[in-house]
Formats: sequence, C-alpha cells, structure tokens
Amino acid sequence: MTLCDDRRDTSAELLNDFIDRWVAETPDATAIDYQDRVWSWRQWRERIDRLAGYLTGIGVTAGDRVAVLDKNHPACLDLVFATAALGAATVVLNWRLAPDELDYALTDSGATVLFVGAEFHPAAIERSSVRHLISIDDDPTGDYDTLLHATAPATATPVVDPEAAALIIYSSGTTGRPKGVVLSQRALVAHTRNVGTRFPFTPGDANLVAMPFFHVGGVCYAFFGIRAGVRSILLRTRDATALTHALTTGATHAFLVPPVIKGLLTAEPTTRAAVGNLKILGYGASPTPLGLLRDALAAWPTVGFVQVYGQTELSGVIATLNPDDHRDPHRPHLLTAAGTPVPDAEVKIIDITTGAEVPTGTQGELCFRSPQTMTGYLNRPHDTADTLTDGWIHTGDIGHLDHDGYLYCDDRLKDMIITGGENVYSPEVERVLLDHPAITDAAVIGIPHPHWVETVAAIVVLAHPTTETDIITHCRRHLAPYKCPRTVTFTTHLPRNSSGKLLKKDLRTTLLNNIDA
Repeated sequence: MTLCDDRRDTSAELLNDFIDRWVAETPDATAIDYQDRVWSWRQWRERIDRLAGYLTGIGVTAGDRVAVLDKNHPACLDLVFATAALGAATVVLNWRLAPDELDYALTDSGATVLFVGAEFHPAAIERSSVRHLISIDDDPTGDYDTLLHATAPATATPVVDPEAAALIIYSSGTTGRPKGVVLSQRALVAHTRNVGTRFPFTPGDANLVAMPFFHVGGVCYAFFGIRAGVRSILLRTRDATALTHALTTGATHAFLVPPVIKGLLTAEPTTRAAVGNLKILGYGASPTPLGLLRDALAAWPTVGFVQVYGQTELSGVIATLNPDDHRDPHRPHLLTAAGTPVPDAEVKIIDITTGAEVPTGTQGELCFRSPQTMTGYLNRPHDTADTLTDGWIHTGDIGHLDHDGYLYCDDRLKDMIITGGENVYSPEVERVLLDHPAITDAAVIGIPHPHWVETVAAIVVLAHPTTETDIITHCRRHLAPYKCPRTVTFTTHLPRNSSGKLLKKDLRTTLLNNIDA
C-alpha cells in the first residue's frame, strides 16, 4: 500500500493541506525527527500556527516576504508553512553566500523579517532592510522556541490564492547577480504531486532530508515525505556520523548529490553498509560519472536508484530515470539518460537558432511546460521573458529525445559550471574578477575534477603584476567559497570572435592541454 492516494481531488490543494490531512488521520504519528527532538503531526501543526500568529502580530500579510538564513533546521519548514498559510512567501537564503551577496539577496527580496541561525547572526545583524531579527538555535529554551511558546496560535488565516508566491530561492545569475526564482503554491504542490509518483512511500517509511534547504533538492524534496505522511528525518549537516545514524534508524528514502555518494562508497564499512537499508536513493543536481554510478549500483544491489533532472525554475525535478531503468540488462545505455518526463510535463526540443522543434534524435535546447513552472524571476521581467515563453521554460541545456521517449542532456547552452552540485555562472565570477584593480580582462571556465565533477578556473589579463593568491583572496571577499577560482592562469590576451564574444571552448581546450602536459 502506498500513502498519499492521489485519486482524491487535488485541484485546489495548498501546501498546508499536506499537514492538515495527517493531523486529521494520524495526529500522534511522528512528522519531524531532528537530532534528539521529534514532533507529531499535531505538535508540528501547533508550532506552525503559533509562528503564523507571531508573523501576523508583527504585520506580515499576504504578498509579504520573510527570509531565513540557517543550515537545515525545523524552523525553516515551520516558516515555509506558516507564511504559506498567510499568503506570504519564505525567502530561503544560501548560508554559503558572501556578505555582499547576502546583502543583495535580502535587499532584492524586500524581506523585512529575518530568522537567522545563531552561527550566522553576526553576518546578518547589519542588514538595513530587516526590521525584525529572530535567532534560531537548537536549545528548547532558546529565542525561537520561547517565541513560539509565548505566542497564541493564529485563529484565522486568509483565503490563499494558489498562484500566491510561497517560496523564493536565489539561483546563480547569468548576468552577474543571483536571481530570485519565485515559486507559487500551485507550482510547489504540482511538483510534489508529480515527482512524488517517482518516490513512492509505504507505511513505516522515513524520508531522509540531507541536502540544504536553500536548494530545491532540500526544501522541495522534503515536501515529498510530508505530503505522503511519513516521518521526515532532517540533517543539519551531511557528515558521516549523521548520515550513518539516520540510515541505521529507519531512513528508507534519500536524495544526495554525486560527490556525497562517492564519499559513501569510500566510507568506513558501517556507513557503506547502512546505505543498503534505503529503498530509494535519488541523485542529481550535477552530472554523475558513469563509473561512479556503476560502482554505486554494484555496492547497493537492493537500492532503487532514481536519477533526477530539472532546475529551480521548474520547482526542482522535471524528468527521472527510474529504478528499473538503472538495472535493465538489455538497455545499459539508459544509464546515460536523464530519464522520462514526470506526469503533467510536456517537453519539446528546439533548434537554438530558429526556435523550431527538431525531429526525434536531433539535438536542441530542452524546453518544458508544466504546472510546476516558476512565476518568474523576482524584479527581473526581461530575464523572465527570456526564460519563460508562452508557458515554456527554456532550460539552456542541449539535449535530445530518443525514440523510446528518454531524454538525454548532452551539453549546456548557458555559461554555467556545476561543482559539487552547486551551480556557478561564469559571469558572476567574472564580474568580481574585473573589480580587481590589477585585472583588465577575465574569463571563467569549469575544468574536470575527480571529486567535485568540475572546479572553477580563472584566466586573466593583468594591467600590473599580482599573484594567484591575491586574486583568489579578493574573490573570497565577495563570493561564496564554492564560486571562487581554485586556479588562476595568467595570459596576455583572451581569444574572442569578431563580435567580441569570448571563445571559451578554445580556452578550455588550451587549459586542459596545458594541464595534461
């Protein structure tokens, strides 16, 4: 028997309906399991209602935005559902961002309320746009829990429009600044319903939520278990001890990025064996080396692997390669596929020059239409129009469809590097490099790495001498560490075409040849 029977009418479903169903059906079952604390569905509902009452008391209403800056903590989920109940939105900030990047995201989002983890408090305390700053910690007698205990639950909530923004996640920006992706309740519910069919749960299952909430692979993945009514095990960090404990105490489903899976393959025997307890292991967010995938399939023969393909603009996942596809002896080539579209998703592949649809088997840009699509980029109407056209999301990925309906992602049209599951857009790094007083021209590319898949490499032209260390230090003052170049190569000029566009393919070839030499 699977939970969350979708034969019921879900046309008007909202995020809080996920919880209300289980409050009515299994009120005393465990909903949230975090470190040494657990909350039943009834208890969690009360916490969310108290938080909604607090937000109402400080003036948060429909259309407002409330930000959270912390590693994975139940407060983030509390906030997502509390703001959704009010028709407001939660802005989940990336705690790995540099201070000026956080400043930009907070200002751009318009959030005037910030919930912040204790370890990030100094980085947030000077934010001028924030009028209410609430600390989060793991102490049951700390500020956050004290606030909830002191606040009466919201007694009435407004009628919420399914199209109301519920979640804003900042993705790396192709033009040098992060972009706020606005996801409505309609989109998030559709994503949870559609992709949830690829992650089925049964009674007694538990969903391990290990990826950071500032990614759709964290917060939107968490919705699968919540809607299905199973226990959600939240990890604040993904260290071996925490993963092993979760995997040996009932976790049956998880989503991880390839570098984490690689680490588990080489972990000590107890941890490695514990992965075999999973029923389903989802993976994605960056390309998975074929050798790594084959090693994982051999190491955990009873685990159902689900590869996911998608992006934030689609609320997360738009196609999956399902467990049977991974172990089909007659079609081993499927291990290189992105999978098949999830329910309610349309796909077309277009010529990147003409925009016309191309025949099956021909490469082009992958485009999708689905109720999961974003509302748009916050405060970016032109960027929205470029990406979202007549309901179709233009992914910036080059791929093709085979005659069996499987998608293949062959290349990236966008100037993006994927390192350890994180997206890094080259222009964002190039903007910071060009702010260095010694640099007159700069290019950023991704180069292969055995663990991170790719790492960031910079090629720069200097006006006067400086060092690699100085340039990397400069980048670290303005960018999240994972966005900063690991290497800097000095040159007298950068190759460009007649229109001035950088020839990054030539740069990459030259740099890789020099590395090999």
